[in-house]
Amino acid sequence: MSKGKIVLAYSGGLDTSVILKWFIEEGYDVVAYIADIGQDEDLDAAREKAKKIGACAVYVEDMKEEFVSDYIFPAIKSQAIYEGRYLLGTSVARPLIAKRQIEIAEKEKAQFVSHGATGKGNDQVRFELSYYALNPAIKVLAPWKMDSFLTRFKGRTDMLNYADQYGIPVKASRSKPYSEDDNLLHISHEAGILEDPNAPCAEDVYSRTASIAEAPNDADIITITFDQGIPVKVEHDGKSITGALKLFDYLNALGSKHGIGRLDMVENRFVGIKSRGVYETPGGEILYKAHRDLEGLTMDREVMKIRDRLSLDVAHLIYNGFWFSPEFGLLMHTMNKAQEVVNGEVQVQLLKGMAYPLARTSPNALYDPVQSSMDEEGGYDQKDADGFIKINAVRLKNNTKVANAAKANKKKAA
Repeated sequence: MSKGKIVLAYSGGLDTSVILKWFIEEGYDVVAYIADIGQDEDLDAAREKAKKIGACAVYVEDMKEEFVSDYIFPAIKSQAIYEGRYLLGTSVARPLIAKRQIEIAEKEKAQFVSHGATGKGNDQVRFELSYYALNPAIKVLAPWKMDSFLTRFKGRTDMLNYADQYGIPVKASRSKPYSEDDNLLHISHEAGILEDPNAPCAEDVYSRTASIAEAPNDADIITITFDQGIPVKVEHDGKSITGALKLFDYLNALGSKHGIGRLDMVENRFVGIKSRGVYETPGGEILYKAHRDLEGLTMDREVMKIRDRLSLDVAHLIYNGFWFSPEFGLLMHTMNKAQEVVNGEVQVQLLKGMAYPLARTSPNALYDPVQSSMDEEGGYDQKDADGFIKINAVRLKNNTKVANAAKANKKKAA
């Protein structure tokens, strides 16, 4: 008799393939769910592999368009960057994967959902917080936190032996000396040979972007059009590319060609562990740079100060798995409001690992050439600056007077 039905987020790799077979062995009916978010993998082969292992049903869901328009672009227009560098390539994908998984669980009348994330990483948190936010009644079976699974599999060797026992193909898993996560926004490389933060990442680890040495010596100049902070068009070499997915694919290709978007960093995981990650985010890096440049032309100074503070909160909520939280919805409402004026075009030079904005224009430009000119008197009366400076100097003068008095009193006492 079945213990119930599980919808498993399945990648086709070693961990989820072993988990799929183990759950079946434990007496569950397992639905394998594969999210197509642009990873460079043979998803048809993964589908057949899941069937061969014994999945009672297999879903391969194409979510690339939704991923770009509803998850990547909102993160970019919020300037959400974790710890000043990480563009959230893995983090921003997890809520979308979880959302569709819950929908499939409801369709299949499954009592359980599951994933292959370990108990030391961030993904377990992102998946499970999303599950509970979307369906408070759902039950989560996380093998890497289950005693029966941990007793059976004490490490990678046990999993490889189990795969051999049941004829589960794991050739790629044996040959890969590190862990990767691949999607439209980025590819990450971590663990294995990268666990020493003092060991430089070998060039052959990078799989999406050209090295600086191999990147072309000639620049590509592109123009990106934004509408309320969202990229809507890319112009390059006489071509005009529109549509969220096509546009992003095009920028990924150009960024990869020029070696743009590489990052090697040690970051703080939500669970309290530091980890070293190597990331490649070519199209995302281009859009972040272009979008930020246009904001400089169109966004009010005080609005930008507030938005920048809130961008840190958005980044942490995405990284920590709170996409479906009420506070995230509130922040995104604020981000949308701040982006109403971020309309226009940015010309960007792509060359040797750099996305460098060259020019920008907007119907909402706050830049006034008369006010800013060093050659014209217009804009405001420069003599007014005298009073402005003196008013702002009042507290500085007072602080200095108090400090000097304190020093004098201390000297007298001595």
